Formats: sequence, structure tokens, C-alpha cells
Amino acid sequence: MSWQHCGTEDYQHSLDGKATTTQSHLASSTYHLNRTPQYPEGGTKGYLAVFGAFMALFCTFGQMNAFGTFQAWYAEHQLSHLEPSTIAWIGSLQLWVFFFSGGPIGQLFDAYGPRWIMIGGSVVYVLSIMMTSISTEYYQYILAHGVLFGLGVGMLFYPSMSSVSTYFSKYRATALGVVASGSSFGGVMYPIMLQRLFERVGFGWGVRISGLLTAFVCCTAIATVTRYAPPKQRGAICKLSETFRDPRFVLLAAGSSFVALGLFIPFFYIVDYAHDLSISAHYTFIVLAVMNAGGILGRIAPAYLSDTLGRFSLLVPAAFLSGLLCVCFWLFARSLVPLMLFAAAYGFSSGAFISVITPCVAQISDIRQIGSRIGILTYGPNASGNSRVGLPFRLTGGNYPWL
Repeated sequence: MSWQHCGTEDYQHSLDGKATTTQSHLASSTYHLNRTPQYPEGGTKGYLAVFGAFMALFCTFGQMNAFGTFQAWYAEHQLSHLEPSTIAWIGSLQLWVFFFSGGPIGQLFDAYGPRWIMIGGSVVYVLSIMMTSISTEYYQYILAHGVLFGLGVGMLFYPSMSSVSTYFSKYRATALGVVASGSSFGGVMYPIMLQRLFERVGFGWGVRISGLLTAFVCCTAIATVTRYAPPKQRGAICKLSETFRDPRFVLLAAGSSFVALGLFIPFFYIVDYAHDLSISAHYTFIVLAVMNAGGILGRIAPAYLSDTLGRFSLLVPAAFLSGLLCVCFWLFARSLVPLMLFAAAYGFSSGAFISVITPCVAQISDIRQIGSRIGILTYGPNASGNSRVGLPFRLTGGNYPWL
């Protein structure tokens, strides 16, 4: 009996040990499972975030894409005594500040979410537009339409794109493509609207009306853009040392820097170029609208395909095609029809690159660090010389082929 009792006791201890081990493995598995980001793939808040981000890009990047309208107007009116390349510094500063602000804004987004950043961005953005409407000197346009404008765009753009990224994984590129198409819709509307407002009510009131529309759209974006992140996922800090030890991210950042050297040049100079070809002023602004219209399809269709074919698989062809169009098509567009065709094709290819680059970043990033990494990615384009976008034009005495 004693031997049986001891055997039973040993057997019971063995079972208890196995049970404890099993529970330990189960707890460990549950812990790691809970640490794995679970994306809702939409939902009411997710789709509202897509809508709000679309509206944010409509009124911000859409108006930035329409800078060619301002460039042409400044060259003929307020700043007619300055070279076009000098005026282009206003738009270049927009991009410089926009790209430079990405890192800090991304860190703030990861720590606090989008709401307060977007509220501050809306105030800065609308203020920049209103200050532009009363500016008369070059330095005033530099500060209002360059620095403040770029900062406001950044404070609305980065939280919007990053928020949508947290709701989707499988269909992330499609969702972000729809969001990015907002900038193209804005780029279609703003050049035509601004030109007609400038002619009918003058520059000052035209810009103010644009600012009032922008204020309404920004309020809509603030009310609908939210971030999805499980409680344990919030507030992660993106360490630069870890980020730059990731070879995938480093290669992506380096490549995007080279592409960004010339990506926005056609948007800045296409209106002036059309004007120099003696194309009617009415059609010069339509050329810019056509370029942005091409971007609508370019932002949505390739993004949708990239969810199936692979996001990186479409990123490189989009960048290559954008450069090829400038070299082989823009140089030989000497009349309205070829220029329209170039504008539509370039809008499509550049739009594809812009819409796919953010999903590529999100694909190789922790959900807790998406905002920071998207922001850090823009440091490369900023350092690579967007503030020098007009330099080739100035050095060659206004020779467009060198652009």
C-alpha cells in the first residue's frame, strides 16, 4: 500500500508539472498573440477615417498641387519683377517645410493620436491662406504661402495617412490610394476655381473664399479621422537607431529621395511652360487640372492592384515611368494636345508612386511606429533638395529642357 501510495503521489506530481508547463506555454502563446497587431480591415470608424483623410488631402495637398496657378499669377501680377525661378522658391519652401515636419509630427502621432495635431494644423493652414490674401511683398509670400502653408499641410497630411494605415492591412494600399486621390480631386478643382475667382473678385477675395472652403473641409476631417490601436499598442517610441538598422527601410528612404528630386517639378512649371508656348491663358490652367485628373486614376487603380501584385512590385515601375515621361514626352510637347497628353500620363504615373509609397512603409513597420516611419521617410526628400527645385531653371537662364 505504501508503495502504491508513493507511486500515485509521484504520478500526480508529474501531471501537475505537465499541467503547469502547458499553462505556461499557453500563457506565453496568448501573450505573443496579444502583441500581434490585429487590424479591423475597415469598420465604421475605419471608413470614416478614409473619408476624413480624403477630405484633408483634398484641401491641403490638392491646393499644393495647384501651386502652378499661383506661380503663373504671381509672375504676371504681384511679383512680376521677379524671375519665375525666384517665385518658385515659395512652392519649394512649401515642400521643404512639409517634408521636414514629417518626423516630429509622426512621433507626436504615435504618442498622442491625430486629433490635436489636426486641430493645430487646421488653424495654421487656414491662417496661412488668409495671410497670403493680404500679402504684398515677396518675403510675406515666403512666410505665409511658403513656410506656414507647408507646416499646415504637414500637420494634416501625416496624421491622416497614418491613421488610415492603422485600420487596414490586407487592403491598406487600396484604402490609402482612395485617400491620396483626394489630393488629385483637389488639384483638379483648385486651379480652375482659383483662376475664375482671381478674374472675378480679385486675388485677395479669391484666396479668402478658398480659405473659408478649406476651414469647412478641415472641420470635417477633424471630426472623422481617428486612429485604431489596441491599448497595449499605444505610445510606442520609434528609435532612430532601430529604424536605420532596418535595411528595407533604408533602401526605401534612399530610393524615394532620388525620385523626389524631380517628382513635383512638372506641377510647379507646367502652367508657365504652357504660357511660354503661347497657349491661351484659359487652357494653361486646364493643363494643370488635367495633370491632377490623371492622378485620380493613378492613385486608385495601381494601389488596388498592388494589394494583389505586391506594393513594391508597382513602386519601382511608377517611378521609372514618371522619369521617362519627362525625358521622352515633355521635351517634345510643343502644342496644346501633346502637352495635355503628357499632363494626363504624368499625373497617372506620379500619382501611382505617391499612393503606393506610404503602404510600402507601413508594410515593413510596426503598427505602433507607422506615424514616425512615414514622417522619417520624408527627411530624405527634404535633404535631397526639394528646396532647390528651381535651381536648374535659374542656372540655365530659363531653359525648360534642363528641368
